[in-house]
Amino acid sequence: MVRKPAFEATITVRDACLCLHVQRAARAMARRFDDALRPIGLTNGQFSLMMSLNRPKPPDMGAVASLLGMNRTTLTAALKPLHRRGLLKITVDPADRRTRIMALTPRGLTLLSRAVPLWRRTHISVETLLPDGNPDGFRRNLRAIS
Repeated sequence: MVRKPAFEATITVRDACLCLHVQRAARAMARRFDDALRPIGLTNGQFSLMMSLNRPKPPDMGAVASLLGMNRTTLTAALKPLHRRGLLKITVDPADRRTRIMALTPRGLTLLSRAVPLWRRTHISVETLLPDGNPDGFRRNLRAIS
Protein backbone atom coordinates (compact mmCIF):
# COMPACT_ATOMS: atom_id res chain seq x y z
CA MET A 1 0.00 0.00 0.00
CA VAL A 2 1.26 3.46 -0.94
CA ARG A 3 1.38 5.87 1.95
CA LYS A 4 0.42 9.41 0.99
CA PRO A 5 1.74 12.45 2.88
CA ALA A 6 -0.92 14.41 4.71
CA PHE A 7 -2.32 17.41 2.86
CA GLU A 8 -1.25 19.52 5.83
CA ALA A 9 2.37 18.73 4.91
CA THR A 10 1.72 20.16 1.44
CA ILE A 11 0.35 23.35 2.98
CA THR A 12 3.35 23.61 5.32
CA VAL A 13 5.80 23.21 2.44
CA ARG A 14 3.86 25.72 0.33
CA ASP A 15 3.92 28.31 3.10
CA ALA A 16 7.28 27.69 4.80
CA CYS A 17 9.74 26.09 2.39
CA LEU A 18 12.59 28.52 1.82
CA CYS A 19 13.78 26.54 -1.18
CA LEU A 20 10.38 26.86 -2.87
CA HIS A 21 10.17 30.58 -2.13
CA VAL A 22 13.70 31.25 -3.41
CA GLN A 23 12.96 29.25 -6.57
CA ARG A 24 9.76 31.18 -7.22
CA ALA A 25 11.49 34.51 -6.60
CA ALA A 26 14.41 33.50 -8.83
CA ARG A 27 12.07 32.57 -11.68
CA ALA A 28 10.16 35.84 -11.36
CA MET A 29 13.41 37.81 -11.21
CA ALA A 30 14.80 35.96 -14.22
CA ARG A 31 11.67 36.78 -16.23
CA ARG A 32 11.98 40.49 -15.38
CA PHE A 33 15.60 40.65 -16.48
CA ASP A 34 14.99 38.45 -19.54
CA ASP A 35 12.24 40.87 -20.60
CA ALA A 36 14.52 43.87 -20.07
CA LEU A 37 17.44 42.36 -22.01
CA ARG A 38 15.42 40.75 -24.82
CA PRO A 39 15.56 43.84 -27.10
CA ILE A 40 19.33 43.47 -27.37
CA GLY A 41 19.27 39.69 -27.74
CA LEU A 42 20.50 38.61 -24.31
CA THR A 43 19.07 36.56 -21.48
CA ASN A 44 19.74 37.36 -17.85
CA GLY A 45 22.05 34.35 -17.65
CA GLN A 46 24.06 35.51 -20.65
CA PHE A 47 24.31 38.99 -19.16
CA SER A 48 25.63 37.58 -15.87
CA LEU A 49 28.10 35.38 -17.72
CA MET A 50 29.35 38.29 -19.81
CA MET A 51 29.66 40.49 -16.71
CA SER A 52 31.72 37.77 -15.04
CA LEU A 53 34.20 38.06 -17.94
CA ASN A 54 34.43 41.85 -17.67
CA ARG A 55 37.70 41.88 -15.72
CA PRO A 56 41.13 43.45 -16.18
CA LYS A 57 42.66 39.97 -16.57
CA PRO A 58 40.79 37.20 -18.44
CA PRO A 59 39.49 34.61 -15.96
CA ASP A 60 39.73 30.85 -16.30
CA MET A 61 36.78 28.48 -16.39
CA GLY A 62 37.05 27.58 -12.71
CA ALA A 63 36.91 31.19 -11.53
CA VAL A 64 33.85 31.96 -13.65
CA ALA A 65 32.06 28.74 -12.69
CA SER A 66 32.67 29.49 -9.03
CA LEU A 67 31.43 33.08 -9.28
CA LEU A 68 28.26 32.00 -11.08
CA GLY A 69 27.63 29.00 -8.81
CA MET A 70 27.65 26.47 -11.63
CA ASN A 71 29.74 23.49 -12.64
CA ARG A 72 32.14 23.57 -15.58
CA THR A 73 29.89 21.46 -17.79
CA THR A 74 27.01 23.90 -17.36
CA LEU A 75 29.37 26.83 -17.92
CA THR A 76 30.71 25.27 -21.13
CA ALA A 77 27.17 24.87 -22.45
CA ALA A 78 26.33 28.49 -21.52
CA LEU A 79 29.45 29.79 -23.26
CA LYS A 80 28.71 28.16 -26.62
CA PRO A 81 25.96 30.50 -27.90
CA LEU A 82 27.95 33.59 -26.88
CA HIS A 83 31.08 32.19 -28.52
CA ARG A 84 29.16 31.37 -31.72
CA ARG A 85 27.87 34.97 -31.81
CA GLY A 86 31.44 36.25 -31.58
CA LEU A 87 30.86 37.90 -28.19
CA LEU A 88 33.69 36.11 -26.41
CA LYS A 89 36.86 34.22 -27.16
CA ILE A 90 38.26 31.20 -25.39
CA THR A 91 42.01 30.70 -25.51
CA VAL A 92 44.71 28.61 -23.90
CA ASP A 93 46.24 30.23 -20.82
CA PRO A 94 49.89 30.95 -21.70
CA ALA A 95 50.85 30.38 -18.04
CA ASP A 96 49.20 26.93 -17.91
CA ARG A 97 48.43 25.29 -21.24
CA ARG A 98 45.88 22.96 -19.58
CA THR A 99 43.70 25.92 -18.63
CA ARG A 100 41.31 27.87 -20.83
CA ILE A 101 40.76 31.58 -20.29
CA MET A 102 37.90 33.68 -21.60
CA ALA A 103 37.57 37.30 -22.64
CA LEU A 104 34.91 39.42 -24.25
CA THR A 105 35.53 40.48 -27.82
CA PRO A 106 35.05 44.11 -28.90
CA ARG A 107 31.61 43.09 -30.13
CA GLY A 108 30.85 41.51 -26.74
CA LEU A 109 32.04 44.60 -24.88
CA THR A 110 29.83 46.81 -27.05
CA LEU A 111 26.78 44.65 -26.39
CA LEU A 112 27.53 44.51 -22.67
CA SER A 113 27.79 48.31 -22.60
CA ARG A 114 24.31 48.49 -24.11
CA ALA A 115 23.00 45.95 -21.59
CA VAL A 116 24.20 47.68 -18.42
CA PRO A 117 21.66 50.56 -18.50
CA LEU A 118 18.85 48.04 -19.11
CA TRP A 119 20.06 45.98 -16.16
CA ARG A 120 20.43 49.09 -13.98
CA ARG A 121 16.85 50.28 -14.63
CA THR A 122 15.42 46.84 -13.99
CA HIS A 123 17.53 46.36 -10.88
CA ILE A 124 16.33 49.66 -9.39
CA SER A 125 12.72 48.70 -10.05
CA VAL A 126 13.21 45.31 -8.37
CA GLU A 127 14.86 46.85 -5.31
CA THR A 128 11.81 49.11 -4.84
CA LEU A 129 9.67 45.98 -4.46
CA LEU A 130 11.43 44.93 -1.25
CA PRO A 131 9.00 45.63 1.58
CA ASP A 132 11.64 46.57 4.15
CA GLY A 133 13.59 48.75 1.71
CA ASN A 134 16.83 46.99 2.64
CA PRO A 135 18.39 45.45 -0.48
CA ASP A 136 21.80 45.14 1.21
CA GLY A 137 20.30 43.05 4.00
CA PHE A 138 18.51 40.90 1.44
CA ARG A 139 21.78 40.34 -0.46
CA ARG A 140 23.54 39.41 2.81
CA ASN A 141 20.82 36.86 3.57
CA LEU A 142 21.07 35.35 0.09
CA ARG A 143 24.87 35.14 0.30
CA ALA A 144 24.56 33.39 3.66
CA ILE A 145 22.69 30.49 2.07
CA SER A 146 24.49 30.36 -1.27
